[in-house]
Amino acid sequence: MTSPNFGPRRENARPDLVVIHYTAMADCAAAERTLCNPELEVSAHYLISEGGEVIQLVPEDQRAWHAGAGQWGSVTDVNSRSIGIELSNIGTAPFAAKQMDALEDLLRGIVDRWDVRPERVIGHSDLAPHRKIDPGARFDWNRLARQGLAIRAAETEVATDDLEGDLLNALRNVGYADHPLGVLLPAFRLRHRQRYDGPADLTDLRLASYLAETYPAL
Repeated sequence: MTSPNFGPRRENARPDLVVIHYTAMADCAAAERTLCNPELEVSAHYLISEGGEVIQLVPEDQRAWHAGAGQWGSVTDVNSRSIGIELSNIGTAPFAAKQMDALEDLLRGIVDRWDVRPERVIGHSDLAPHRKIDPGARFDWNRLARQGLAIRAAETEVATDDLEGDLLNALRNVGYADHPLGVLLPAFRLRHRQRYDGPADLTDLRLASYLAETYPAL
């Protein structure tokens, strides 16, 4: 099924981001119906079932409506600059092995066709930390990083007299938009320190500083 919910990329933009989502719906068929419903005005370029079936809903050269309000680095119209991939998942379940295999295969083709750098493969929660948490804490970002399809943070040495202020600056240099630390830190941890809770600490700053130095946002 092809979704009617798409249009041309604005200002002749080329995709240089990939955004990964989960559907938060009961099954893949329900998600496909939603993403193809013209009344709902949402879509994605691809939907991947739990069993690993890849369903293309929108051509890659077109602007799908998956990101909504948000920002990554200097990019404010994320839909025009990205390819969106929806994974059929209720949001709290592990991602099936066949689904992750299919995602890796799909990503390899996308990043090759559009020359997308691994640091530009992000989650919906990265670009919209004030309102989204997908693909969530169960998503295996490290698996993608091992394949060169995403990045993994490492710790770097830092000195600070203002941990929260320096952490906020580092996160914004990574690409996160201008939100309070209380909004950005949970989104950052969903990517780089999954299932960790508690106040901001030096480990957060070391990880964020490494990313800001190594992969500064465009």
